[in-house]
Amino acid sequence: MQLQIRLLGTVELSVDGRIATPGPAKRRAVLAGLALEANHPVSLARLTGMVWTEEPPASAVANLRSHAAALRRVLGDRLIARPNAYELNLGPDELDITEFQRLAGEGRGLLVGGEPDAAADPLRAALDCWRGSQAGDGLPRGTALDNRWASLDEQRLQVFEELTEARLAVGEHRPLLSEVRRHLAAHPLRERAWGQLMLALYRCGEVPAALTAYRDAHATLQEQLGIDPGEDLARLHRAVLDRSPDLAHVPQATPIVVAAAVPVTPAAVRVPRELPADLVTFVGRTPEVADVVAAVTGATPAAVVVSGPAGSGKSALAVRAAHAVAADFPEGQVFVDLGYQATVTADEVLARVLRALGVPAAEVPASVDERAGWVRSRIAGHRLLLVVDGVTGAEQVRPLIPAGPGPALIVVGQRQLRSLDGVRRVALGPVGAVGARALVAAFSGADRLKAEPAATAELVRLCAGSVLALRITGARLASRPDLSVAALVDQLRDRRDRLDLLVYEDQSVRSSLALGVAALRSGDELIGRLLKLLGESPDAPALPERTAARLGVSAQRARHALEELVDAHLAQRTDPGGYRLPALVRDYAAELAGPPALLAAHPLTGWRVDPVAA
Repeated sequence: MQLQIRLLGTVELSVDGRIATPGPAKRRAVLAGLALEANHPVSLARLTGMVWTEEPPASAVANLRSHAAALRRVLGDRLIARPNAYELNLGPDELDITEFQRLAGEGRGLLVGGEPDAAADPLRAALDCWRGSQAGDGLPRGTALDNRWASLDEQRLQVFEELTEARLAVGEHRPLLSEVRRHLAAHPLRERAWGQLMLALYRCGEVPAALTAYRDAHATLQEQLGIDPGEDLARLHRAVLDRSPDLAHVPQATPIVVAAAVPVTPAAVRVPRELPADLVTFVGRTPEVADVVAAVTGATPAAVVVSGPAGSGKSALAVRAAHAVAADFPEGQVFVDLGYQATVTADEVLARVLRALGVPAAEVPASVDERAGWVRSRIAGHRLLLVVDGVTGAEQVRPLIPAGPGPALIVVGQRQLRSLDGVRRVALGPVGAVGARALVAAFSGADRLKAEPAATAELVRLCAGSVLALRITGARLASRPDLSVAALVDQLRDRRDRLDLLVYEDQSVRSSLALGVAALRSGDELIGRLLKLLGESPDAPALPERTAARLGVSAQRARHALEELVDAHLAQRTDPGGYRLPALVRDYAAELAGPPALLAAHPLTGWRVDPVAA
């Protein structure tokens, strides 16, 4: 069966060359949502958000199953029912969005590579994939798909302007005038297009008209947004006033002059593909992945911080989301791992990104401001995805926040980095019991867990929702077919041995916790002393006043350090006004404190606690 699904305009479906009727708008929305996530399961919860604009009806799931059954009669075994999800299998040439992005990427690569004449054909072909004024035309608006449609509409505008750039580079100035004017009539806030109109007019010898176009752009931006034109457009305006020779049409052998009169350098040619492999055993976290996808395909700044405890699967989730949107960023994906090293500075991160974008190491500027400027220049308006893992402080990634549409940024760390302005935040908590069992089963086999339900429940409890701990225990069971779940649970019950057992090959819960703690300690010397003190009786909540007295600091200073632990998911607030360590952090803190004392009065609360009790 050969399918063709068209979403760049009204939704259309053809099967073996014949048009098929998808049905009512909500059924078309189901088809569109599955096609956008082709070859990946889409949960019923996510499909619900793609179909209904407001609170879904009580019959939403039943309606979705009804729509899926109707679609399966047309799509056959291409539409697969998964547990509480559906998956649509498509080939790379069966969805018009995939073809549009392939052609756009091909043309863009030729353009930045100095071949504007060759770039024009694939860019035109990419625009020809569109059959209407907007993507997903005729589908319900106000749903979770809105960001995807907006992203595609934005990509269409970018491809038109890239085609305009290519045509300017080969001397097609006069034929462009009417097309660019129509483009600006529909999209008057496109500064790049205003620059292209100015350049085309200038090259046609109409200098006064080029200056008038700048005044029109200035007035439009002031009236609608209350801002002045950006530096690129202002620089082009000055160049027109000066009748700069840089604005003249030059042969193809020389660097292309773009709308803002900035030459495209060879450093822009490289297309990085640096994402790590997506985990096969990734389980659950569907809403969180959807939130990250929405953040990087939505409004400017397209940036999101993924935070959570050590071992919560933050990096895996970010990589899963990055792969899900990779087709939306055909100009490359850059992955930088800071390894939770607080000593890594912003200028080192910027240099790493510049090298990934093809700038030779010897040409990377020495100044952090220059490096930030180079990065902004190279990513501005380009569909490039940056993923920075192991971040300990906002200052490490602040210069990478996108300044306009095109690029996107995913930041991964234990802290929520609240000082970063305008970014979305996705915080991970402990994985639930159902997801935890599914993750262990992915390694050890579901039948093995079903045979020992009580022991499995206790294993999940001892892992305390840590994805890393669950993966390690699953791998241990897989490597020891003779080891029962109950036997492993017996080993894990003793807190003194637990972190020694939660190690498998290069994975270690202790090492993961140590990285997070070391990052905090580098910024606040009190953190180490505080954790050691809390580890003396890790099961009891700590009160700031008593803690401050033991540490010899003010209550405000102690509360600040405790809040730092909370921000890094190394402590939790309790009522009334206390703080408690999460389960596995207690084990690590107890190790920092040394051998536990016998049953004794807790120095911070006055309560009597057995620190060895599980």
